Amino acid sequence: MTFTDQSVSARRWRELLSRPGFSWPVSIEDWAQAASVKLAAGPRGYIFGGAGAGATRDANTEAFSRWRIVPRVLATPATRDLSVTIFGQEYASPLFLAPLGVLTIAHREGDLAVAAAARDLGMTMIVSTAGSVPMETVMSKTPGLSGWFQLYWVNNRDLTASFVGRAEAAGYGVLVVTVDTPMLGWREADLASAYSPFADGHGIGHFITDPVFRQLIGFDPDTNLPRAGEEMMKLFANPGLVWEDLQWLRSLTGMPILLKGVLHPDDAARALDLGLDGVIVSNHGGRQVDGCVAALDALVTIREHLPAEVPVLLDGGIRRGPDVVKAMALGATAVLVGRPYAYGLTVGGRQGVHEVLSNLLADTDSVLALSGRQSITGLDPSMLSSAHG
Repeated sequence: MTFTDQSVSARRWRELLSRPGFSWPVSIEDWAQAASVKLAAGPRGYIFGGAGAGATRDANTEAFSRWRIVPRVLATPATRDLSVTIFGQEYASPLFLAPLGVLTIAHREGDLAVAAAARDLGMTMIVSTAGSVPMETVMSKTPGLSGWFQLYWVNNRDLTASFVGRAEAAGYGVLVVTVDTPMLGWREADLASAYSPFADGHGIGHFITDPVFRQLIGFDPDTNLPRAGEEMMKLFANPGLVWEDLQWLRSLTGMPILLKGVLHPDDAARALDLGLDGVIVSNHGGRQVDGCVAALDALVTIREHLPAEVPVLLDGGIRRGPDVVKAMALGATAVLVGRPYAYGLTVGGRQGVHEVLSNLLADTDSVLALSGRQSITGLDPSMLSSAHG
């Protein structure tokens, strides 16, 4: 790479080296440390914590260390293609912003700051059902945003249908249905702090603006946000959800539907049989079942059992460019980024998110180039070696 290079990584090098005085953190560890210092105990535990001892959360990142990239020399392409195509639409980046709820606990501008950074970088934001800003407002306040909507399937079908209809009307392109949270996992950090962001009025933006929800609770939520948060939590748990319910959901919308929270190949195949369009391999960032399979390990198995044309996205453990390249080489159609952008949001709002994601994208471009590969979608396991032989 030379400084006349116009690639993503070269431009980012120039930006970082030309800044006088104060500079943002660069390493994700420094971003995490800065965020940890800034947050109070409750929000810190919510953002950083996992279920139980945090073994699954940690396994998500450790799984990447079991694979090594094998670069090819004298093969560095002058230009690289980082775009991916999903459901016939081209996306400029393989990085998608994972659906994180209650973003206002990290920064007062929360969802809107993240949406603006995603739009500026040409990335897609998956807006969470537990967002603090109504889904329509996110789109209207961020013109040009590529948005997908993540659905937590609450225990009221009328409210579920309302959310789906609102998302489609607001212009969201894909519905991401999270099914690994029929009830909350054993989250020790939240319990130790007796912390629930919803009781403080965070993460209920879609609910308090929904006519079905307002009718269900029988009072004006704007006058009592903590009580509204409590009512929202009563609707949140849905342990009775079964596979056959997906057929009803499929009948509600023409949007492509991705099933998020899949870790077993049989579950992935069943989702396709019921008319869904793809899966997101995820263990909810390690926040649900402690001691369960790492997302990357599940990806390898699931990808082997599904047709190549079926989108299989990975959520869990992405921290640096090599992680992105390894995931794509192991069969991911694209990857979701979660905690890293939450750290950026905490430290620097919209600009912090922009900085973190810019670094990750540049790192991805650099690793792709130095591996001797031109396209992020042209990768395969032959470029990797198992660290354990």
